[in-house]
Order: sequence, then C-alpha cells, then structure tokens
Amino acid sequence: MGNLRENELITSAKGRMWPAEWSITNDLITGIPMRQLTNYMSHSFHLYFTNNGWYDDGNKLLLGSDRTNCTNLFSIDLNNGEMMQLTDFRDSEMAAIQNAFINPMKNEAYFSKGKQIISIDLETLEEKVLYEVTGKYVLGNLSCTSDGKWICTCVKEDLSDRIQTILGAGYIGFEETAKAMPHCKIVLIPAAGGEAKVIHEEHRWIGHVNTSPTQPHLLSFCHEGPWDLVDHRIWCLNIQTGEHWKIRASEDNVFVGHEYWHDDGVRIGYHGYTESLQNKDGKFIGSVRYDNTECDEVAFPFQNMHVHSNDSSLIVGDGQQTSAYHGDQFQDTICLWKKIDDKLDGPRILCRHRGSFQSQKLHVHPRFSPDGTKVLFTSDMTGYGNLYIVDVPEFETLPKQPL
Repeated sequence: MGNLRENELITSAKGRMWPAEWSITNDLITGIPMRQLTNYMSHSFHLYFTNNGWYDDGNKLLLGSDRTNCTNLFSIDLNNGEMMQLTDFRDSEMAAIQNAFINPMKNEAYFSKGKQIISIDLETLEEKVLYEVTGKYVLGNLSCTSDGKWICTCVKEDLSDRIQTILGAGYIGFEETAKAMPHCKIVLIPAAGGEAKVIHEEHRWIGHVNTSPTQPHLLSFCHEGPWDLVDHRIWCLNIQTGEHWKIRASEDNVFVGHEYWHDDGVRIGYHGYTESLQNKDGKFIGSVRYDNTECDEVAFPFQNMHVHSNDSSLIVGDGQQTSAYHGDQFQDTICLWKKIDDKLDGPRILCRHRGSFQSQKLHVHPRFSPDGTKVLFTSDMTGYGNLYIVDVPEFETLPKQPL
C-alpha cells in the first residue's frame, strides 16, 4: 500500500478502519510460516517488549504506526487483520506510543504525550488527561498495577539545556545523562483520576518502571545508563511502604539488565555478562524472585539485544552471533532456548528477522504471546518497520544455530 494522499490525511481520524495488510511467507531457513501483520510505507511497531499488547481475550493487539505522518496508536484484529486507528495526533510532539500500557483489569490503555499522561478507552476511544508533569521535568515510561488501580511512571529532571540527547536513535547523550545524576521521581497516579503522589525519588537516572503482573504492591525500576557504569541496575520497590532494594546481588565486573517480570509476577528475568579474568566476556541469563531468593542463572554465550520469556522454561531472543556472518551462521535470527536439566538447549532458529536496530522503534524486541504459542517481533527487513508473528512449533523440530 502507498502513503495516504493529502486529502485523505486531512480527514483521517480516530476510529478509522484500515483494511487487512497481512501476508504469509515461509521463512527461508526453517520454512515456518511467518505472518507479516502490517505493510505500509512508514514504520509500524509493537509495544516495548516488557508491555503486553494483547487484549480482548487475545483477539486484538495494540501497535504504533507513523502512517499518518505522525505516530498514532492502532489496534489490529488478529482474526481478520483489520486495523482501527485509536488516536488522531497530527502535530510534531510525538506521543510515546511504544511505551503504551494496557490496564490488566479493563479495556483501557495509557501513554504519554509531551508532559501529559493520557488514558484511552479501547472501546469508546475517549481520552482523558490523568497527569501532567510540571516544572523542569520530563516523563519516562509508565505501567499499571495488576489490580488496575494505579499508574506508575518515572519523572526525570530535564537536562536538555546542557546535554544533547537523541536516545531513540543511537543513544546519543546516554552516558552523559547517567553521569549527570538527574533528579528523578517515581509517581503513583490513580487510574480512575485523582491526586498523584511521589513514592520514591533520588539523584539517579531512573528508568524502566515495570509493575509486577500479579503483585499490585510491587514494581521494578532501574538506574539507567551503561550497565558497567551505573552503581546498580535492577531495583524493586514496595509501592505501599516505599521500601526499595537491589535485585540480584552485585558483584565486581558483573553487569545485568534488560529486566522483565515473568508471568508469575514474582520472578524477574534478565541477562548479563562478566568481565572476570576467569570468564572473560562470559554471558549468562537468569531470573530471581523479587526477594532475591531462588536465583537461577545459566551460561548463555550468545549476543542478544533483548530476550523474553513467560517463565524459565523457554526463552526467545534475537540470536545474534558474536562472530561475523560466515557460511551457515546467521546474525539476524529469532532463536529459542529451552531449559532441560538446569541447562539451556539451543539456540534453535525460529526465523530470520533481518532487523537493522536503527532506532528504538526498529528494535526487534521479540516476545512471547501470553499463552506462549506465538512470537511477536518488529523488523524493517522490507525497508520499513512492520510487525511479524510466528507460531512456536515443537522445539526439537527447529534447526540448530551453528556456532
């Protein structure tokens, strides 16, 4: 499909229906059917990998798209491929659609635009401003507690007058912002509307505020920045008491990140690496309960931008190899790992993603569907970012990634 003509763009609005764009091709390595959900001459992308975009009993999926020459929120019907445009932004102040978060108790989602946090009813499409940050601060990501009552977000001191940043494309200013130790706050906002309150603040760059999917009193957050430079990456916070503590005991020259909650809402997954003399650049993957008990880590000598899992039994990642492309080795694959007898079998190739990672919305960000039967990812293999979904077959039927 081509871009909209000018007169069509002017009349586009929320609630507009877009015909199905999907198509199915067989992956060139595995032969597995791969469904391309979007096909338009602009970038489309799924939500950040920590945010579950499925709703309506798994029949619909939230996504972002720039097809109206401005980033807007869309919903795709996974039964017939039809899409509905949920928002109608047309100005240059882009909404943070990739960080949209669905209320787990009702068909309502939240996103930020400029200094505002906005709710949208996914049925009526009514929007409400729930919170607006004041002063010299900007909004970070947000999430919603498992009981649906509270929105949690981070608010960061705006340092743009002294640090040039382009974090969404190239991480420009990333290290400089971390070193500046901006004043940051974690804010609790009633989903039904009402007065917000600060539940944690410090002079560290706070990011990745992620609520537990089952424990309404718990969230994780991180001290943002290069993993080897921050004082400690992963933290947990009790929303009710304000108590906060480190997740995964610190060790010299061991660095972890890209944390996410398992579906049980009590374990936090992550991956990392060590620069110890005994295990130079050794990589590992792990998870631990929020109270730092039952830590489970295994060697994981593969280069991945992100990994995701619903539990510890099956893991998906972008499967990049550390060596250059050679022969049958592929750097650009979606791979699976299966835990068998406390070891990981894999990588097994699910499909190629051929993503460029050119900007944040073009990160592949593979993640499982809530029932674990599908893998969703974003790729610009056609030149534009699009969403792809692949059914997960029996693990043993997948070819092994050559090492």
